[in-house]
Amino acid sequence: MHTSASIAEELGESAVVVRRMFLLLHKVGLIEQKKGPHGGARLKKTAKQIGLGTVFSAVSNGWLVLEDPPVDTVMKKVRNEAIEAMNQTSLAQVIKKIKKG
Repeated sequence: MHTSASIAEELGESAVVVRRMFLLLHKVGLIEQKKGPHGGARLKKTAKQIGLGTVFSAVSNGWLVLEDPPVDTVMKKVRNEAIEAMNQTSLAQVIKKIKKG
C-alpha cells in the first residue's frame, strides 16, 4: 500500500491532487484502497496488465468532447484510436523507463 502523501511527495505534487486521481482510478477498478493508519492504495492488476490508455481514459474526463454531434462522432473515433495506441505501452514499461532515466 502506498499513501497519497508518499506518492505526492515523490511526484512533487499535492496530496489532494493524488487523492483525486486515486478516486478516479478506483472508480474504474484499477486500484484498491484501504483507510486507516496502515492504509493506502495499490494496483488491482500488475503494471504489465495496465495500458496507459486505460489510465488516461480514467483520468481525462471528456477529452475531445464537444457539443456538436457530427464533430463528436469523429472525435470519439479519434479518442478511441488514441487510447488504443496508448495501450500499446504498459504501465510497467513506463516505470522501467523512469527508473532507467
